Order: sequence, then C-alpha cells, then structure tokens
Amino acid sequence: MNIKILLFKILINLVYAPLDQFKLKPLTYITLYNNLDIVITNSILTLFLIYMFIYFIFSSILHSKVISRPYNIIIESLYSFIVGMLKTQSGLKTLRFFPLIYSIFLFILFANLIGLLPFNFTVTAHIVITFSLALSINIGLFIFGFVFNNIRFFKLFIPNDAPILLIPLIVVIEILSYSLRTFSLSIRLFANMMAGHTLLNIISSFIINFFNISLSIFIVLLPLVIMLAVIILELGIALLQAYVFSILVCIYINDCKNVGHN
Repeated sequence: MNIKILLFKILINLVYAPLDQFKLKPLTYITLYNNLDIVITNSILTLFLIYMFIYFIFSSILHSKVISRPYNIIIESLYSFIVGMLKTQSGLKTLRFFPLIYSIFLFILFANLIGLLPFNFTVTAHIVITFSLALSINIGLFIFGFVFNNIRFFKLFIPNDAPILLIPLIVVIEILSYSLRTFSLSIRLFANMMAGHTLLNIISSFIINFFNISLSIFIVLLPLVIMLAVIILELGIALLQAYVFSILVCIYINDCKNVGHN
C-alpha cells in the first residue's frame, strides 16, 4: 500500500468528523408500560462509560496488594494534589468537600479525555451537561453557605463599608454576579471543549485537501506533525479545564464559608 494513502487513512481515523461529537444519536430504546420508551443515546452511554471507568480504577486500587504500581502512584499523587488545592484555596475546615472536588475533577478529566478518542462523544461539549453540573454545585453551595452562616450569609451581597445610598444597587449587582457563576463555570468548560473539536475539524479539512495534492512523502508528513501538536494541545486543555473548574469551586466554597466572619 502506498505510504501516502496509509497516512491519509490514519489521519481520517484520528480526526473522524470532530463535529459529530456534538450530535446526540439514539442508540436503542427501552420500552416500558403504556408505550413509554426510554431512549439510550450516545451521551448516556458515554456518561455510563465514564462512571464505570472511574469505578473500576478505584476498585482495582482498593483491592490491589502492590502499592508501587504506576496507576496506584498516579491516583495517590492526584489525591494529594486535590487535598493541597482544597487546603490552599478553602482551608482545613473544608476538607469535608474533598469527595466533591475529587469527583468533579475526575469526571471532567475523563469526560474530556474520552471525547478525544476517535468515534467517541464529548459530554462536556454540551452546554446542557456543563450547565446542569454548575447549577447543581452552586445550589448546593448556596445551601451550605446559608446553613453554615445562617442569616449572616447574606453579607456576601453587601460589601464591607459600602455607602448606605448605594447598598440597593450593590445588592442587585452582587446577586447578579453570584447568579452568573453558574454561567461562567458551564460556558467556560463547554466553549473550550467545543472550540477544540472545531479547531480539529478546520485543520483536518485543510489537511485532507492537502493530501489530495501529489507531493513528496516528506511534505505529506508535515500535516500529521501539525495534527499531532493540536491533539497534544487538546490533551493539555482537557487537564487544564478540569483543574480550572475544580479550583473555582474551591474558591466558591471559601466564599460561602468565610462570608459570615468578615
């Protein structure tokens, strides 16, 4: 087989229709009573695979008798990293939130990484997923802040030493700013993942056309190097977005905890 044709097929497999990752596709139907159907989509299947992947990783670690295995060391290092991040941003008293931050980080990280695999689905490239995640977190933190601080929690919306005449306007702005946290968390993650796949689509379209031109094998290798660089960049973004989302939640936890004591 011609080397150029082989490289072309490899490229197609790597970047197969990146924008298809945004399409919800029904895979099967489960019929209940009274003609009520439950639709299993590629999004639901991917969410299930993420859950099972995380579950089997930690199950194997818990039942492993060899501490020095590479994946054990990686998970333990990740554990220490999340604990350090939570201590730095929120303090020792918020370690009760470690399972939440750890779960958020792993879910977003694995969702982003699985979405980079060919013929797969990126759940974090859908605003409904990221918005639901951010909204549920902010509702939970609002409840925690109110329970922890009682009525003092509402001092979060009234800055210290605020002029009395400007308090009504400041309260409206602060409430609006607090509400926008949900949108900032969700849109940041959604937009970055969607932009990454769109970039892959644009570059791959250019490269596929480039392959159709009869050139030497050395020049044909150049597009593959560019594509490899973009994929490595996407891997970095996948990790970075999980970190940014988690650290922002830590900051919001600190705000809810300390507002009544300012």
